[in-house]
Amino acid sequence: MNATDRTPADLLRSALAADPGRPLVTFYDDATGERVELSVATFANWVAKTANLLQGDLAAQPGDRVALLLPAHWQTAVWLLACASVGTVADVGGNPAAADVVVSGPDTLDAARACRGERIALALRPLGGRFPQRPEGFADYAVEVPGQGDRFAPFAPVDPEEPALIVAGREFSAAEVVERARAETTEAGTRVLSGLPYDTWDGLVAGLFGPLATGGSVILCRNLAELDEDALARRVESEKATALRR
Repeated sequence: MNATDRTPADLLRSALAADPGRPLVTFYDDATGERVELSVATFANWVAKTANLLQGDLAAQPGDRVALLLPAHWQTAVWLLACASVGTVADVGGNPAAADVVVSGPDTLDAARACRGERIALALRPLGGRFPQRPEGFADYAVEVPGQGDRFAPFAPVDPEEPALIVAGREFSAAEVVERARAETTEAGTRVLSGLPYDTWDGLVAGLFGPLATGGSVILCRNLAELDEDALARRVESEKATALRR
């Protein structure tokens, strides 16, 4: 990673330039058996499409608040980087009534309806599948995102010193996210297996920002408690994980 990178979006651009083919996010859902692996290039493409959706169709601007009512999931990681690319504030588990945009999983749709702005729903189905029937009052992410552009350019430069992330009531600027992720991930190239939720800073740094800031990768595991210790040990070995966070 480059020392000049000041925002999470900068980190992703540097990762893409350095080695687009390497794995960046591997996702497991141990309640369903789903496994998805995204290279840096594939992940960056999802981020670009999502950022275009956010900036274009949803008319989000730098400083707007985006409430992310989502679990630890590969699509949540995409939204976090899309928000960073546009310059909006990703408010993890934030109050939808105070948000300009809400992005909801299937289990939080009722709460998400408090948002008076744009509403996006994610089915969180395998392979990014759509809802069988679109939830009333929401756009279906899986329907809207495929047609978006594969390259993204923000309408205005993202200011590293402006608020970029709110998690567990704590606000971070984009520069703080990068600086703290680097400081708390001491070994470059670490492959982290994380079962932590995304609703704390520790979960976000283990499950996304730390590996991204230090040239590593993450094996993001939802419902990791479904595995016994032997199965967990086999996954650590098969995925070549060098660090475990749970």
